[in-house]
Amino acid sequence: MARVDLDGKPIEPMTICMIGAGGFIGSHLCEKLMAETPHRVLALDVYSDKIRHLLEPESLPWAGRIQFHRLNIKHDSRLEGLIKMADLTINLAAICTPADYNTRPLDTIYSNFIDALPVVKYCSENNKRLIHFSTCEVYGKTIGSFLPKDSPLREDPAYYLLKEDASPCIFGSIEKQRWSYACAKQLIERLIYAEGAENGLEFTIVRPFNWIGPRMDFIPGIDGPSEGVPRVLACFSNALLRREQLKLVDGGQSQRTFIYIKDAIEAVLLMIENPQRANGQIFNVGNPNNEVTVRQLAEMMTQIYSKVSEEAALDVPTIDVSSKEFYGEGYDDSDKRIPDMTIINRQLGWNPKTSLWDLLEATLTYQHRTYAEAIKKAVSRPVASS
Repeated sequence: MARVDLDGKPIEPMTICMIGAGGFIGSHLCEKLMAETPHRVLALDVYSDKIRHLLEPESLPWAGRIQFHRLNIKHDSRLEGLIKMADLTINLAAICTPADYNTRPLDTIYSNFIDALPVVKYCSENNKRLIHFSTCEVYGKTIGSFLPKDSPLREDPAYYLLKEDASPCIFGSIEKQRWSYACAKQLIERLIYAEGAENGLEFTIVRPFNWIGPRMDFIPGIDGPSEGVPRVLACFSNALLRREQLKLVDGGQSQRTFIYIKDAIEAVLLMIENPQRANGQIFNVGNPNNEVTVRQLAEMMTQIYSKVSEEAALDVPTIDVSSKEFYGEGYDDSDKRIPDMTIINRQLGWNPKTSLWDLLEATLTYQHRTYAEAIKKAVSRPVASS
């Protein structure tokens, strides 16, 4: 039976150039495209570890529909040719590790703005559609965060709910280099929007709100660098795996929402296959029902990990640290990030399904197994004689 879009029209097979295909989001999107669609993927990345199961062996049912091209978009002349070969380009490439925003602001700005410029340029010049992955961080701080702590207006959604077409983007002062990431991401969004307005670029911008699941980045030394501070959920996972206390930055009072990667990928597939509904749109992709404080998240993860690992939790599972101590000088943060879902629901009829408990259990089960396998391999590796 022919696959149809949301308006009942047949979906034609397309070629997709996916930049950053070897990462967490890219690997899940490639899986979905191979398993459920006839589309072809040109998978671009520096690493292919997370999609190796899709590339080998050649007897896989989708063999021939996914090609891996090892390249860095910073300096590779093949990029324009690959974009020209495709009907659609999806750009997932970014530096998105919070500690880097503060300590490597130049790399952060170059990676998220300068390195993305050729992708936008080639899509615009060659009349190719672009789905660009941005971040919920472009919203910065909520209006409510500037109200007195005891103000009842802080509970009014008008002061904290983040709307693609209405919410202002409020950042900290220039010396707060933590905003280098959000600012670079906002500027590339503005450039893409301007290309659409002035040169007719067909684009969709995705603003992810904490996408979580198996293969997420990263467990230091296992599926990521040996050093560095990953995002909050990966930080907590890492501490649980190593039986260390979970560090709560500034008391863990910030509020966040989390969405299961498989729910989020459903939304992206709808964007890919419904261009008439997705073109020119900016979409929040998150789950406002899964809202918790960082402290509540730590408590929930500790409880779930005890169940998954069958190990008792530490007597004192968390410890409070200051943001200066954890991230270094110049760190700043947003108080609350709750997505408004009106536009994506209206355009694509999409809503997330998975509860916070279920997505955390799926993620921690995967990470516990992966970590145990890595330790087992390390122990069984022969030691070289001196």
